[in-house]
Amino acid sequence: MELELLVQRFQKKDIIAFEKLYDMYSDNIRGVITTIVRDKELAEELAQDVFVKIWNNSDSYNPSKGRFFTWILNIARNTAIDKVRSKSYKDQKKNLPADYFVGILEQADTDAESLDTTGLKKLLMNLKKKCVQIIELLYFKGYTQKQAAEELGIPLGTVKTRNRNCIGQLRDNMTLEWT
Repeated sequence: MELELLVQRFQKKDIIAFEKLYDMYSDNIRGVITTIVRDKELAEELAQDVFVKIWNNSDSYNPSKGRFFTWILNIARNTAIDKVRSKSYKDQKKNLPADYFVGILEQADTDAESLDTTGLKKLLMNLKKKCVQIIELLYFKGYTQKQAAEELGIPLGTVKTRNRNCIGQLRDNMTLEWT
């Protein structure tokens, strides 16, 4: 079924269309959230919240403003970042035992491998290294553009330009992937 028709049916609260969209995007959304919160159980919970949000706000999606996947991805990213910035999340992390932090780099590698299966890495593979860095910092790690500029040691304007150009390249990759 064509994506545009599926989205239109979803916006009319067609549960079958919602289930198909969920099947199409849930792994990607969970992967992005996991990258930000570094907790698979929490990511699963937040992914469910994201799909409830998109169901309840389906009428707010406007195809003239961007792709459906980008709309969902932004909701997921914002949900995960809001959670990480929340007081309850920060308090929860303060009370973790030391063993939690042992092997965190290995977990990051494992998470990166699991993301590969969701197709996100495949979309990023064809991008230049500087694009992958920008997208990773801004969209997966939740950095602001200013923070990304400081992290990479480049001017803020360069981050903004690269972000715009890299997202354009990513869109092109997605178009090729979905056709």
